[in-house]
Amino acid sequence: MNVKVYNQDGQEVGTVDLKAEVFGVEPNEAIVHQYVVNYLARQRQGNSSTKTRREVRGGGRKPYRQKGTGRARAGTIRSPLWRGGGTVFGPHPRLYGSKFPRKMKKIALQSVFSSKAQSEQIKVLDKIELKEIKTKNIVGMISKFDLAGKKCLVLDEGLNRNLAMSCRNIPKVKYCRASLANGYDLLNADCVFITKAGLEKVGEVFS
Repeated sequence: MNVKVYNQDGQEVGTVDLKAEVFGVEPNEAIVHQYVVNYLARQRQGNSSTKTRREVRGGGRKPYRQKGTGRARAGTIRSPLWRGGGTVFGPHPRLYGSKFPRKMKKIALQSVFSSKAQSEQIKVLDKIELKEIKTKNIVGMISKFDLAGKKCLVLDEGLNRNLAMSCRNIPKVKYCRASLANGYDLLNADCVFITKAGLEKVGEVFS
């Protein structure tokens, strides 16, 4: 698939071929769905915690004698039946996600990249160079593509600090290194801006 290449000012400066192994596959919706469900599950902190009867402080002494009081038998004041006692089957820290096979992850990402390419939601830029950290520059660049207010994902090769810092304060705009792109952010974006260097890295990592 052949797409146009633009500069930061929105002017066309050439064309580039998208790698068929990444941008030209038949999207597998079932695997993409599994990937997104697992990804969102892994975003959960999973740090809710309660104490069982053996973890609650105190309760080592029998509260009253076994017989003769007319009350129910009790061996500890930390029983789940008592106020201040332990919790039965309460939540404990855990990981909600599960292991996701590497091959399935690659298929999911190839499917998302291909879907975006087929929908013409990928804009290839020759490069993004910022002399200073300035949000206005990124807003201006996006506006030149008539995408102001849209959800945009910016992918570049390596760590571009000025670009990352300029993007992070803009609502609906997210920066990510091309090699670390995830399917959820790609699906969530209305447009994916990717530099030529980032495009080469995507082809190298996800093919």
